[in-house]
Amino acid sequence: MTNLKSREIRLKNRPVGMPQPQDFELAETGVAAPKAGEVLVRNIWMSVDPYMRGRMMDRESYIPPFQIGQPLQGGAIGQVVETGPDSHFKVGDYLQHMLGWREYAVVGPMALPQKVDPSLAPVQSFLGALGMPGLTAYAGLFRIAAFKPEDSVFVSGAAGAVGSVVCQLAKARGAYVVGSAGSDAKCDWLLKTAKIDKAINYKTAGDLNAAVGSAFPKGIGVYFENVGGAHLEAAINHMRIHGRLAICGMIEQYNNTAPAPGPWNIIMTIPKSLRIEGFVVSNHFDLLGAFHKEMGELVAAGKMHWQETVHHGIENAPSAFLGLFKGENSGKMLVKIGPDKAV
Repeated sequence: MTNLKSREIRLKNRPVGMPQPQDFELAETGVAAPKAGEVLVRNIWMSVDPYMRGRMMDRESYIPPFQIGQPLQGGAIGQVVETGPDSHFKVGDYLQHMLGWREYAVVGPMALPQKVDPSLAPVQSFLGALGMPGLTAYAGLFRIAAFKPEDSVFVSGAAGAVGSVVCQLAKARGAYVVGSAGSDAKCDWLLKTAKIDKAINYKTAGDLNAAVGSAFPKGIGVYFENVGGAHLEAAINHMRIHGRLAICGMIEQYNNTAPAPGPWNIIMTIPKSLRIEGFVVSNHFDLLGAFHKEMGELVAAGKMHWQETVHHGIENAPSAFLGLFKGENSGKMLVKIGPDKAV
């Protein structure tokens, strides 16, 4: 394996505002042999996620920033093609790890490798509904928002990788669920496949606040936030007393170059006794067992569905990432970077 070459995507510039194709570069590099405790993985699938935009800024956060001239990182699934001494894995194993954005990766413990069983589900689903996005939905709905079946649930970005799982988890437990999305096709999927009660196309709804109010005549018990801006304002307007807001993301604001104005109606959190809590999924890995159990039961019962939007080739990873901010994905945005079987 010593003569292997691997293509990878590196951060060329720190983006200002919306990232541009020229902020990334495709490079080719040699592949090192795995050392003790490491394995060489040929990546098959990689994930692009909105949180990666924050890592492109040189600032302190819950996760270190990407470095100029270095390959980006993120969730990936591949197959072991070579092992170093004392490895816990063997050639042929499918591994999920955090060294995406490259064709080959030397994976050690710091990349958080986890074995994936391809007999349980298509391996790429462990980057989506059965992986980090799904766990994010589970933790946000049940732990952060303290969901109860009598809650009416509003989900922004409802056709995305996280939002679609939130919708179906809440429906499976008997809630009234409304989601917003940015196209009629996405709304149709939410109604016909995810089987939520109502879907709002926020691009054609006109007055979003009025549309949300009409969908929730008895108010919102739980709001799962993925978008921010006008969605957050509308949700606050129509929350019930003691409503809870789980703040997962605000993709509408990720590329802002100036501070966005806060919700004008934030004062309503006082008389309504609202609880607003932001969260990151890495603080909730203790829920993995319960998450996998519930998702397995829902999948087996035909009550959990997901969509994937796939770009092909490592060279197209930047365009897949940029597509997240243009609403080009239905469900999980993925990049297929290698054949299904590496060995």
